[in-house]
Amino acid sequence: MRSGRPSRSFFTRFAQWVAVQAGKPTTFAGAAAIIVLWAISGPFFGFGDTWQLVINTSTTIITFLMVFVIQNSQNRDTAALHIKLDELIAKNDLTRNVLLDLEELDDGALEEIRGEYEQMAQAEREGRAPVAASRKGKAEPGG
Repeated sequence: MRSGRPSRSFFTRFAQWVAVQAGKPTTFAGAAAIIVLWAISGPFFGFGDTWQLVINTSTTIITFLMVFVIQNSQNRDTAALHIKLDELIAKNDLTRNVLLDLEELDDGALEEIRGEYEQMAQAEREGRAPVAASRKGKAEPGG
């Protein structure tokens, strides 16, 4: 890994910028203002088909493009979070290494592991000794 700021593609920089801008209150206020202006302009255009088509087409196009931009940002954030958590799991002697790639497991295996943690939480709430979990990947889920 190089020192300093890593290089990112244009699309990555653009997607992150759009995601940040889209989440700002001023962006919401601006979008709401556009809707209000469009609604106010209705009488001037006779509430016609073209008047309706303008807002429908505009919002559809923006929504369609935003899905891809936000998904890109979400994928990157999720991947970075997984890497950070994997690092913490791998470096901690009290954790199970089998948890490192949970995102790759099927739903049944995830539910099995979730069940183990739910049992541990329930035992803690009831003041019982928690169910001992296998450490450092020595046992597979459910084993």
